Amino acid sequence: MRPFLLDQAALASTQNAVEPVVKAEGVNHYFGEGSLRKQVLFDINFVLQPGEIVLLTGPSGSGKTTLLTLLGALRSVQEGSLRVLGQELRGAQPNTLIQIRRQVGYIFQAHNLLRSLTAAQNVRMALELHNGLSAQEAQERAEAMLAAVGLEDRVHYYPEQLSGGQKQRVAIARALVSHPKLVLADEPTAALDSKSGREVVTLMEKLAREQGCTILMVTHDNRILDIADRVLHMEDGRLESQPLA
Repeated sequence: MRPFLLDQAALASTQNAVEPVVKAEGVNHYFGEGSLRKQVLFDINFVLQPGEIVLLTGPSGSGKTTLLTLLGALRSVQEGSLRVLGQELRGAQPNTLIQIRRQVGYIFQAHNLLRSLTAAQNVRMALELHNGLSAQEAQERAEAMLAAVGLEDRVHYYPEQLSGGQKQRVAIARALVSHPKLVLADEPTAALDSKSGREVVTLMEKLAREQGCTILMVTHDNRILDIADRVLHMEDGRLESQPLA
């Protein structure tokens, strides 16, 4: 794992100068109602800075995916403060949540590609939310992004014609084609063998650093910890930092 290049004083100064991509303070979350109400997140506090790659580890059922859905404005914030890209999500209006979602890229364990669309068409879908692009411009951007992930010869292939690693590369291209400021990845390597998984996360790291976006990636794969700037660990709905190796 790469050591931080800044000492603590310099890091604190940088954090004060630049608004965090994510700032969570006292976030609690519950499922169910009445006697069935169960708390699943407890007093979550953390910050993600611009350009960071942070891994989120922890056992199944510890609340990692729930936290990701809150960060992606896919679930309502119930208690505490959660600021994403400068916007408070708790109590935010629907239009605000839509704007946040447009600036977030999502990569999941299941690639979620539409089987009836080609690789390029799947990637273009992520651009349809952005006004001002002609169909030709969107196609060119999609093809350029597929080339960046090494699939320039698979632009017109359908998902069933691609391997698991290639499908996940298409999913990465779709997540990054609109140059999001934040990428949320939920176990993107879980369905891949070790070689393909390593290739996928290395590619994510390279492209994200080129674009200057922040990545928060849920993973159980200890073999990819070295790509991270930091590791956060979740246990029973509580978040803690892991020491740098």
